[in-house]
Amino acid sequence: MKTAISAGLIMALLSSAVALAQAPPDVGTAEFGLTDKQLVQVIEHTEQLIAKCMREEGFDYIAVDHGTAQAAMAANKRLPGMNEQEFVSKFGFGVSTTYTGDPPQLAGGYNPAKIGLGERNVHIFRNLSSADQVAYNRALLGGDFGMPFSVALESENFTQIGGCTRKAVEQAFKPEQLNASSYNPLDDLVNKDPRMKSALRYYEREMKKAGFDYTHPDQIEPDLRTRLAAITNGSTIPIEKMSAEQRANLKQLQDYELAVSKASFKLQEEVLGPVEERIHGEMFARKVK
Repeated sequence: MKTAISAGLIMALLSSAVALAQAPPDVGTAEFGLTDKQLVQVIEHTEQLIAKCMREEGFDYIAVDHGTAQAAMAANKRLPGMNEQEFVSKFGFGVSTTYTGDPPQLAGGYNPAKIGLGERNVHIFRNLSSADQVAYNRALLGGDFGMPFSVALESENFTQIGGCTRKAVEQAFKPEQLNASSYNPLDDLVNKDPRMKSALRYYEREMKKAGFDYTHPDQIEPDLRTRLAAITNGSTIPIEKMSAEQRANLKQLQDYELAVSKASFKLQEEVLGPVEERIHGEMFARKVK
């Protein structure tokens, strides 16, 4: 149940009269502002490029269909039988809390990256020798720690991909989408709306009260990945091979992730979500007319 304060805030934000920009005709609601059709096309194109590159590297890789890739994207921060709030309570953003140090193909339990690579490619990988598995993931991901395509796409962040995945993305996506500062054009329009600006100011104040220094929810996951990479020195280290200091730092980061995700999720649900929903509704209602 929403608190009286947040309910009053939402009413004030949504009742504000503003001149809202119409969403451009080529901007959709999917990742990077793509339409659903464009998303399917770019997934299939990228996967074909990955498969071609892997063949050139001497490895078998079967282009993942868009349904499998989108299932992995949907699985990121979700699990069957568990709603988003329950997921956040248990895993946070699923960054440090699900870290095992295993290659994604060998990971057990919750692992969207494994889903996104496709069952056939996981089978190919598991039939390789240990040395060839290392070489395979170096070619595909730039190393075990590289982020698979579907996970990077869902995160709208291509800064942690490598190997054939990086080469394919560079051919399939626009240069500005590869930039670390790239921002979804639809999100950019929403964030410029005075109602969202007010909501984000409230978000920043409340997060600071909770002990976290973020001005937007989109800043949290990249920060968690940066912190995790600092602990592992940017490589994949099985937990059992970590030093005592690394394990302690990982546990500290996991506790931090659970706390920050809980605080952010509450504010997103109670404050930012309703405002964003209203703005989206107005934008795309105008496009239909």
